[in-house]
Amino acid sequence: MARNSRLRLVRPRSLATARRAATTRRTRPAPRPPEGTPPRAELARQARLVLADAVRIARWAAVPRGAQTGPRGMSAKAPGGGPLDTPADAERAAAELDLTPERIRAGWDRARLAGLVELHGAAVRPGWRLQAWDRDDSAVLRGWVALLDAWSLVHPAPEGVPAGAVAEVVEAVPQVLSLLQLSQGPVLLPVLLDLLGQRVDELREERCEVPGDGVPVRPSAPEAPAAGLPGLLDWALEGLAEVGALTLDREPEGRQATLTPLGNWAVWVKLEQICVAAQSPAGNIEQSAADMLRGCARLRPGPARDEYRAWLAARTLAGAVAELVGVARGEDALLRGLAFEALRVVGAPAEAEVRAAVAEPSLRPYALLWLAEYEGTDPDDAPEVLTREEATWLWVDTAAAVADHGESELLVRHLDSAVQGTVPALLDEVRAVGHPRTVQVLVALAAAHPDPALAKAVRRAAFQVHTGGS
Repeated sequence: MARNSRLRLVRPRSLATARRAATTRRTRPAPRPPEGTPPRAELARQARLVLADAVRIARWAAVPRGAQTGPRGMSAKAPGGGPLDTPADAERAAAELDLTPERIRAGWDRARLAGLVELHGAAVRPGWRLQAWDRDDSAVLRGWVALLDAWSLVHPAPEGVPAGAVAEVVEAVPQVLSLLQLSQGPVLLPVLLDLLGQRVDELREERCEVPGDGVPVRPSAPEAPAAGLPGLLDWALEGLAEVGALTLDREPEGRQATLTPLGNWAVWVKLEQICVAAQSPAGNIEQSAADMLRGCARLRPGPARDEYRAWLAARTLAGAVAELVGVARGEDALLRGLAFEALRVVGAPAEAEVRAAVAEPSLRPYALLWLAEYEGTDPDDAPEVLTREEATWLWVDTAAAVADHGESELLVRHLDSAVQGTVPALLDEVRAVGHPRTVQVLVALAAAHPDPALAKAVRRAAFQVHTGGS
């Protein structure tokens, strides 16, 4: 009995606790929004008004036809309604919700763009934001910001304008919004048009290619003449007004645009992200995702998150998320874990990629933890979403990261985070889980552990995995 007791683990800690032991989280004070910005609860109330139709339609669409509904229109059965993709669907929804078909179609588009619904083939299910809509202001604001980011999809572009010109204006709009935010009041459209023209010219200059002879060559894509910019500016401002980011008024001196409190707050948030990019202390902004993560490996969690934000702010989110997921698919377990830490900083824009990663065995435990925390689960409780096998696979993967990049003492302490209560049980399940680094991890653990009995048991397990024995 005394000998067996030496193979018993200490009281196991959760994986989240073990993860924090290696990277103790320290947060810097959150920057305060500009003076005069309404409280977060008031901003969320305004966002709920903007998306009121979308929420009603999303709840209606997510209810299986014929199911009984509760007081909020949510089904008491498992959700699984149908999408509103046909005129007949829109007509039926309009009749039941007492809205026009046009408002139904517009609200349905907004519900999808704001992440209120999830489409699973022909079935519609309520997204997590819709489920948290009445109680979680953060979910509401995230949904509205997602709609703001998609303003160009809400308001169709004018016909006959080259797609390249439309894309340029969409890319230049953040500068227009920044001017509106910094002006702290209405701005006449001629002023915004001048800024838009300057920014479009800058974008075209940036796209010029310089071949070997040093003579810049402009891209061959069609470009809208300057005369077309006023119409595109009107289109952009009308689209932003539709999603509640600004208001358009006609005064004696001419038309003018003013940010709403929601729009002012959203632009301030995005400007803060850009400021973080300019303050990257470790200088990883220009690096690839893999090199950036390696550069962050020795940083404390707070500075590391600052680096992630800086790196992300210098890129398009879609490209940055794809690059981080690509690194996570690699062989370096340390970079895999860090990639998902960076994806936590990304938040909502990474959700689709992370959900897709659930289908990949090597990424599944990380993706499930990310999704659990993203949907509001406490990090200490998030590991409960993992099966025993998934938790064991993650334990081995984390041990591989420690073995490759950490100190032997850390590897020994990593035993504390195993879900199994004894070393024999841990070794049995580690052998069965089939992680490709199992042998190397066990050999490294045996070499590092000071207890001869435990080290011998671990070495025997490594030999059995290596030879295929039992």
